[in-house]
Order: sequence, then C-alpha cells, then structure tokens
Amino acid sequence: MQIKTIATKPIDGQKPGTSGLRKKTRVFMQPGYLENYVEAIFAGVGGVTGKVLVIGGDGRFFNDKAIQVIIKMAVAHGAKKLVIGKGGLFSTPAASNVIRKLGAFGGIVLSASHNPGGEEGDFGIKFNGSNGGPAPETVTDAIFAATKTVTEYRVADIADIDLDRLGISTAGETEIEVVDPVADYVELMEKLFDFDKIAALIKSGFTLRFDAMHAATGPYAKAILEGKLGAAPGSVINAVPLPDFGGGHPDPNPIYAKDLYDFMASPGATDFGAASDGDGDRNIVIGRGAVVTPSDSLALLAANAHLAKGYAKGLAGVARSMPTSCAVDRVAAKKGLDCYETPTGWKFFGNLLDAGKVTLCGEESAGTGSDHVREKDGLWAVLLWLNILAVRGESLKAIQEKHWAEYGRTFYTRHDYEAVDTAAAEGLVSRLRDMMPTLPGTKVAGLEVASADDFAYNDPVDGSVTKKQGLRILFKGGERVVFRLSGTGTEGATLRVYLESFEPDVSKHGLDAQVALAKVIEAADKLAEIKARTGRQAPDVIT
Repeated sequence: MQIKTIATKPIDGQKPGTSGLRKKTRVFMQPGYLENYVEAIFAGVGGVTGKVLVIGGDGRFFNDKAIQVIIKMAVAHGAKKLVIGKGGLFSTPAASNVIRKLGAFGGIVLSASHNPGGEEGDFGIKFNGSNGGPAPETVTDAIFAATKTVTEYRVADIADIDLDRLGISTAGETEIEVVDPVADYVELMEKLFDFDKIAALIKSGFTLRFDAMHAATGPYAKAILEGKLGAAPGSVINAVPLPDFGGGHPDPNPIYAKDLYDFMASPGATDFGAASDGDGDRNIVIGRGAVVTPSDSLALLAANAHLAKGYAKGLAGVARSMPTSCAVDRVAAKKGLDCYETPTGWKFFGNLLDAGKVTLCGEESAGTGSDHVREKDGLWAVLLWLNILAVRGESLKAIQEKHWAEYGRTFYTRHDYEAVDTAAAEGLVSRLRDMMPTLPGTKVAGLEVASADDFAYNDPVDGSVTKKQGLRILFKGGERVVFRLSGTGTEGATLRVYLESFEPDVSKHGLDAQVALAKVIEAADKLAEIKARTGRQAPDVIT
C-alpha cells in the first residue's frame, strides 16, 4: 500500500463554529478543501495513529465521497480501526452512542444539521471526542490553529470501500468495519423506555405521524415506531434519506415542517405528530390542538421524565442554553433540582453530563437530550414523550395545559433574520454591546430595563470561562430579550432574537405567543434598530 504525501497551503476561513465547520457544499468539493480540514482535525486531536474512529453522516450530498477521503487519510495516518455506518449513514446521536459503546477515541460526523442539502446546499464536518460529544473549545481551537499551518496531507492509495456491504476489511494496519447504523441505537432506546406500554397505547388506537424529512432519522424511526412499537405502516413519512432531503429544508420548525403542522391542525390529524431534522438531533412534537415549543418541551420532559424506566430514579439536575426560555427553571426550583444556564452549543452540556451534575438538557432550537449520549437526540425525545403519554393516559394538550396551570406559562418566540449583511449585523450587535451598561433603569416600549449584560459562562466543572455569548436584557416585569449572531449558517449572518414573558394567569394562557409578546417584540426592535440596520421589515423565520 502506497501512502501519498500531497503538498498544500492553508485555506482561509476554516474556523469551526458551535458544532464543527459548515460551508456551502461546493466549497467542500474544492480540491484540497476537505483534505486540509481533515488533516487539521488529526493534528488538533493529537493524531489518530493506533486509534479507533467512528465515521458517518446524515446522508446529504457529498457525504459518501467525503467518507472515502476520510477513510484513506485515516489509513494513511495509521488508525487502528474505522467503524462506519452502512451507506455512510449515522444519525448524530447514534454516532455518539457508538463512540461511547466502543470506547472509541472519537468520531468524525458529517452533517450541516438542519441546513439544506444537495450540491447547491450546505455541508459540514465535526469531531466528537471519546465521550461521544462535540469537541470542546480547546480542541476546536487547536484544529483551527492547525488549518493555518498545514503544509501537506497524507492519503493512502487504496480502492474505495463498499459502504453498502456490512463486514470487515483491512487496509494496511487499519481494520475497516461497515456496521448497521440502527441496531445499537434501537438497543439503547429499549433500555430507556417501556416499549410494551407504548406499544399497548398504539394498539389501543392511538395514532401518530413522524416526519423524517428525508433525513437521517428515517431508518431509525421506521425500525422503532413501526417495527418495534407497532405503529401503522406509513406512520413514518419521508422515511428514505435523500442527498438533497427531497428538495426540502430539514429543519422541524413551523416554516419548513409546515405540512406536518397543517396536518396536525386538520380534522384528520393523528393523536400525536413529530419530526426530526437533517442529522436526527432535533425534534418537535405536536398534539391535536397543541403545539409544544422546544423550551416548553424541555420543561415538560423535566417534570415527567421519572415516568420512563430509564429515569425512574429522578434527575440529577437540568441544564438549558442561555437563549432557551426559563420555563425549565421553574420546574427545577419546585423539584429542588440544580439548573444550569450555558452558552449555545451542545458541547457546553458535555462537562455537566460527564460530571453527573445533570441528567436532562435542552436548547430552544428544538434540541433536547439526556445523559444517554452526548448529543441532543430527536427520536429519543419523541420516545420519551410517547412513554409519558402512555403512562399518564392523557392527551398532549391536556398534559401541557395542566403543566401551565401548575407552573405558569412562559410565552416564548424566536425571530430569525437570515443571510443579513455581515457588517450590518455585527454593527448592530456591537452598538448594543456598548449600550449594555447604560440600559438598566431606562424604559422602552413601556417596559423598564432591570438588567443587561453580555452573557459569560464560568464552567463549574473545569473552571473555563466563555465570554460574549449573547446580549441579555431583562425587564422588571420578568420579560426578557436575547440577541445573538448564529454560528450555524454558511453565508452572511443570522441574527437571532429571543423573546419571552411569564404569565401566571391561567385565563391568559390561550393567547397567541406573538400577541402576548407584542410589547417585548416592539422593545427589541427599538433597542436594536433592527429594521433600520438590517433593512428587514420582518423576520425570515418565526418559531
């Protein structure tokens, strides 16, 4: 076997964001672009010689070709073993599970998550560590540093691996195993949830629809919901992963999963509806007459998780990303649980999970998860919901309304302004940041500012400090606005505005969130001068 050493030069802009490097697919397809970054990953993690790596992705365009490149480079670098999902497929939580189960050194996950796929779409790559979670900032910083000094990369001159055939082969000193990407995940879910109770609920006439959005979760949902639990054939729709996600946008929000939302609002709706995203780590759940926001879902799951066998002993604690609503905080306070507020990015939950400080965690961007893996997990959340429904014997709507009656309702929405001119977006945030010290005591749109800051996080496990994670403005009435520039887009800047207010009055719990939050929305626009500075009259996406 010949090892080729290819001379190269650093490529600008290969800085990983909150979950790896994401760019347009055509950028990754440029000669040497992927190779440079993979070489930088190997350098940043201290080399992969003699190591076991898990490799797979969400099946988007270029996934298969990228995996062949990674295999050849890992072989050239002397990896001990490569474990690859059949067809190159691994949902992100399933990859995390396999890394943990095998005690692997880590894994390379190929996905741009909820971003569109196809040759004109987006692509992404990230390294997950031995705990199964996204690499911490110390590692991503080392990878980025390596992208700026790379001068060569190594590739083994071997034939492509047949990714559609299960089995083991060897190349040089490296063993390469193609595995069923679904089996280990199904086994894990059976340990956490009472499949017999859920199956009995379905057998009693309970109906469901799960939209896999032609993304990674399709095979997993088919195997569990229809195969193990007995849901009617066709309950899982758009179940076949496609390189362009069927031309859709695999983000389970009211805009891109509109068909499911419309169906669940129709007379022919099933009892329960759900969807996941491109790589299977996000989720939304909907009942007849009840849409559950991700922030509320985290709070409701925290209040009811003990009903599932995997969490029967209770929770060690809970955590949420800073922009996520404070609904789960109220559950934690009543149950006497520690509640942690972290920056956006699942890697920040990793230390808390590894240290046993929390069991459940979540983000407002439709991601919830637990200590079973080190990634958010869309299908896991759906199964936990089904377990709760099976035990309580109530509709999702009834459960949510009872929760609000007990804890109060936190009205919440997120307004996204996508592909905003980068300079304009950065100018908007910079101006706001400069205003933070002077805002307390001032009034805007009839609301008085109680406090304002640029969120910084002191990790209670390793003592690391992460700064400039979002601008928080809290009002005296309990309302809150958060401004952030997202790190998950591939062009321009995405300005995210998070708005919330707490309402204890049950008679007002039926209000539309946009109506209930009208004053907060007005205050946010006036403070940030959003329309004037971005040229946008309305958000591109409201969730």
